[in-house]
Amino acid sequence: MELLSDPLQKEIFSRTIHPHRSMSWKGVKILLCCVGFASAFVSLPFFLLGAWPVVGFLGLDVLLLYFAFKLNFKAARAYELITLNPLELQLAKVSAKGARQEWRFNPVWVRLRREEHEEFGVQRLELISRGTSVEVAGFLGPDAKADFARDLNRALSDARRGAHFS
Repeated sequence: MELLSDPLQKEIFSRTIHPHRSMSWKGVKILLCCVGFASAFVSLPFFLLGAWPVVGFLGLDVLLLYFAFKLNFKAARAYELITLNPLELQLAKVSAKGARQEWRFNPVWVRLRREEHEEFGVQRLELISRGTSVEVAGFLGPDAKADFARDLNRALSDARRGAHFS
């Protein structure tokens, strides 16, 4: 006998949104090596003239650049998870430190509010339901937010129509 999955629990929409990082850790290493070699090349004449503290300051720049990228990649561990089935819309926001916040909405009552700038596009998306307002897709750029809003609105319309028993 074949067991049928529960149509009320069937996932209609699911997205995981991560902050965009255009450079991989390998790219950062290459950049740091290039900056390090350039700093060494620039500092060599100063060292030969006896102005050796300049070498340390140029090395400090490379070290600070390394720590800035390290912090940036640590912040990139944050993400948002949005799942929707006919009974519930779930939003989970996980910080870079692993702290998790969750919200649950009834798809019938929730609406997606868009703040748009006529020149720059969608600036903010919020899920609103019964006095609760939560920003969603904050990591995305304006065009990606518009695409996300279109897809989520379509999925919410499907959820409002109810489960399909077939």
